[in-house]
Amino acid sequence: MVRSRSVLFAAVLVAFTAGCASQRLSGADLDRVQRPAFISRIEDGAGPKSKVFQEDSAYSDKLKKLEPKEADRRLTVKLQQAVTRFELSERLRVTTLSRLPEEAPWTDAVDPARVASALESFLVEEVPANAPDYDLMAPLGADTIVEFVIQDYGMRSDDGHAGAYLKGYGRMFRVDGRSELWRRPFDLDAVEQGAQHLDPFKVGKEPELFRLAMTALLDKVADMFVKDLTPNNRKGAAPAGNTAPDTVPSAVTPAPPTPPERQLPPGELPDPDA
Repeated sequence: MVRSRSVLFAAVLVAFTAGCASQRLSGADLDRVQRPAFISRIEDGAGPKSKVFQEDSAYSDKLKKLEPKEADRRLTVKLQQAVTRFELSERLRVTTLSRLPEEAPWTDAVDPARVASALESFLVEEVPANAPDYDLMAPLGADTIVEFVIQDYGMRSDDGHAGAYLKGYGRMFRVDGRSELWRRPFDLDAVEQGAQHLDPFKVGKEPELFRLAMTALLDKVADMFVKDLTPNNRKGAAPAGNTAPDTVPSAVTPAPPTPPERQLPPGELPDPDA
């Protein structure tokens, strides 16, 4: 009985590890790709999430009578206002594709509008939460899918230092048979990276600050993907030529603080410090 349980645990562990592990793309595999289709999506319940006030007591004095759970709920609303799920997934797809070298197979990728239309997500505000029907790509001539998936994102804090975070994976697989050619998980945390503190109270007043922080993380993921998708052991690959990424809006000037003793309006967080 003990041995069977050990074997079962080992099997589960191997399966879990395999699902998270990276798989390097070889030049030979990429040379066999003729017409890729790019899909970018966000899983159901991925976010945005605020893990700031309930997981970090450093803000308790600032919150005063406002419960941490309620403060996180209010901040989550602000994060939702900053950037939509569609904008996040499209930013990752567009930035990655624009930074790939102008050579086959990337120059022969299926038109994104045709991909979106086939998946019935064309001009839709929110991307589908569930995995799409990949077989719909075959009639478009796609032989390979390059898929980017965001599984978790939002804001967190540790000892009074807050920042954005982003988790998910990218993968490439054949339409026929679903065999994977490439997989890369990503887990970026601005707090762990030592990035500048993203004041949650400033974000409460200027949600655009969260948008800028997420853009920075998405661009780092795109660079990671581009490096993976351009192996140097290809046969006769053409010279690379990168195009400019999306324009990033500049941050606005923080509004002056209001008197600290005023009553909080419904749904708002306390003002940032001066």
